[in-house]
Amino acid sequence: MTAKNEVQLADLRCLCDPSMFNFKTTADVDPLDQVIGQERAVRAITFGLEMQSSGYHIFVTGPEGTGKTTIVQEIVRKAAITLPSPPDWVMINNFKDEYRPRSLPLTPGQAVRFAKSLNRLVSDLKIRLPKTFQADPFREKVNEIQKRYGERKKAQFETLDRSAREKHLKVEKTPSGYQTVPMDGEEPFTQEAFEKLPEQQRAAIEETVQAFQEEIQTAMLEVSRINQAQQKEIQQFAGESARFVVKNRMDLIREDYRDQEKVLRFLDEMQEDMVDNVGLFLPQQKEGNGNEVPPDTLELSLNRYKVNVLEDRNGLEGAPVVFEPNPTYQNVFGRIEKKAFMGTLVTDFTMVQSGSLLQANGGFLILEVESVLTHPQVWESLKRALQNKRLFIEDMTRDMGLGTASLRPEPVELDVKVILLGGYEPFQLLQNYDSKFNKIFKVRADFDYEVARTDETVRLYAQFIARVCRDEGLLPFTADGVSAVVEYGEKAIDSKNKLSLRFGSVVAVIKEADYWAKKENSELVTSAHVVKAFTEHRFRYNLYEEKIHENYVDDTIMIDVAGEAVGQVNALAVYQMGEIAFGRPSRITAETYMGKPGVVNIERESKLSGKTHDKGVLILSGYLGRTFAQRYPLNLSISLTFEQSYSGVDGDSASSTELYAILSSLSGIPIRQGIAVTGSVNQKGQVQAIGGVNQKIEGFFDVCRSKGLTGGQGVMIPAANVKNLMLKKSVIAAVEKGEFAIWQVATVEEGIEILTGTPAGTPDAEGNFPQDTVYGRVQKKLENYLKQSLKLKKAGESFDS
Repeated sequence: MTAKNEVQLADLRCLCDPSMFNFKTTADVDPLDQVIGQERAVRAITFGLEMQSSGYHIFVTGPEGTGKTTIVQEIVRKAAITLPSPPDWVMINNFKDEYRPRSLPLTPGQAVRFAKSLNRLVSDLKIRLPKTFQADPFREKVNEIQKRYGERKKAQFETLDRSAREKHLKVEKTPSGYQTVPMDGEEPFTQEAFEKLPEQQRAAIEETVQAFQEEIQTAMLEVSRINQAQQKEIQQFAGESARFVVKNRMDLIREDYRDQEKVLRFLDEMQEDMVDNVGLFLPQQKEGNGNEVPPDTLELSLNRYKVNVLEDRNGLEGAPVVFEPNPTYQNVFGRIEKKAFMGTLVTDFTMVQSGSLLQANGGFLILEVESVLTHPQVWESLKRALQNKRLFIEDMTRDMGLGTASLRPEPVELDVKVILLGGYEPFQLLQNYDSKFNKIFKVRADFDYEVARTDETVRLYAQFIARVCRDEGLLPFTADGVSAVVEYGEKAIDSKNKLSLRFGSVVAVIKEADYWAKKENSELVTSAHVVKAFTEHRFRYNLYEEKIHENYVDDTIMIDVAGEAVGQVNALAVYQMGEIAFGRPSRITAETYMGKPGVVNIERESKLSGKTHDKGVLILSGYLGRTFAQRYPLNLSISLTFEQSYSGVDGDSASSTELYAILSSLSGIPIRQGIAVTGSVNQKGQVQAIGGVNQKIEGFFDVCRSKGLTGGQGVMIPAANVKNLMLKKSVIAAVEKGEFAIWQVATVEEGIEILTGTPAGTPDAEGNFPQDTVYGRVQKKLENYLKQSLKLKKAGESFDS
């Protein structure tokens, strides 16, 4: 059966024949303009982009290195270019509530022009309005108003003066107001003269003065009314003059935005505010203390007429596509900045900054979910914004109870499609524990990591290489160079029937092969350069692999690769160090003896065993019971261990190996130490597929080669793993020379025969195995254990009696 189970040379690796390509170099190939092997994901993304109903945002899952980000951006950009460009967004002052500034949409590409127009308007009015108020017509009109009202005030005072003379009184103006003085003929009474008057006369004069004081108050009230009327008429005239100037200048701006109702409404509000606050445009007035108004204060006041450009679409074709690599709250939702002014922090609507969500408004926003979830406030706010279709730009410090009073801009209407990129774990976490997630992200696009290897996909690989060469400015690849990259794609996925879609590592090999070709002054990249790139890459990363290997060479780690031993088998394990995975053998030993504890897993007892490995060991009890305990119980103890294992063991790929060691120990038949074994086993005795088969075979081969190839060495693998074989050429060469072999097995019975050279045995109708088979000798050993235990039990009963 050993020869029958040997894997044929042609099955050890799938070679890509360069003759299948009809080109000499990739310079003759049309660069790839489609996505390889991701039809499911592409269709899902396209559906999500075109679906306009609420909640159809997209979550893209898939392993790292499959090109999710690049592919998604390409698909989204192709969709975006067919859509109309969304409006610009500016923030404007709310003249009714300066703490609630408003956002204003504008026709795409007009935001900056609109802001500049209003800046020029303010600068122009600072010149025109003072000139208007200093011009002769304005001054003459003001003088005419003042003269007219002055005459009315003069008439009022003349009437008051006549009334005073009739009452022998005189009205005198003092710093504290108007004072009434009694007259003695043509002269005011002196104090001495007034006191000499008879008391009755003095009282009459005082009563007259008191009564006249009310006339003065009535007259002063009327004068105040006249002053107010004068001021009102002057202000009204000044307002009309200012409105005339402002309107004439602003009408030029209105003409450019006559089809945008919101803009026109804002310009009307601004015009009225400018007329009401025309003094801001006039030369600075001195304050009561004689100091001039600080220039910075005046400029801050005029900021009310500025426009804060949040987003300008000038030059944009189609809808925006924004990828936010650092989704902090401020980067996604925007911020309200502050600056120091006169010892305090101040802010206004001109210091509001937009985030990527507003930048993508009307288009598409791409985020990496792992980065988003590191900022919980971002995730919660993002869901709220997408559900309500409104964007709030807020000051986070205020929500946390920090900082001073700030702005609360009115929300922006939001129309954006969000695409989240992530792995399976965050997707499952959100789907299971976030009740709103499935309502918002209804589309899942799942990227595959492999594609079936067909002539078509191989040709697409060649086009992909041509595209990378074009985009990165690399040397063209020859046909055999392309073949080498295709074989790398097969080996990366451990399958002869699949190609890897993890293009990140494939691109790295292409670039590094180009480097070695240029270093040799070659004009083309050949298969030799691709192999050089792969081997050099591994050399840079495999120091740890070499250190481990040295331990096998100097016998620090005890491994026999020749001879035979009872209850001892070489298992195979895979070490993972970053990008590098490599296999190395481990010795498994089994000791069997009388007793009832069953299988004792030393790794488990010493807490060095993982759950999967524990499960694999427990399965062994099921198989042993099924095979050997149908007529009588197993009176058996088994001790299993990985020798020289100190860092823990997990996985069930050694379960068949452990079973072979147990069968060898029970039967007393030695196992060939030149054969290493991998494969998990079920309770039926079927050998199941495992991962890392190529690394395991190559790792054992390296150890055997270092210790010396004998021709009787090799690796036994599950038959289901033959399709995964993509072995390195040194292993294939050794197999071709007969120095090494690969065996495939589907059952434990096939495996034990290869390892021992003795048939496993087939039971008869009564369940007895032939004596000269492995299972026959196991059965005999178990019967002896049972008989011996019965004798001991009987002897113990006699002793007790």
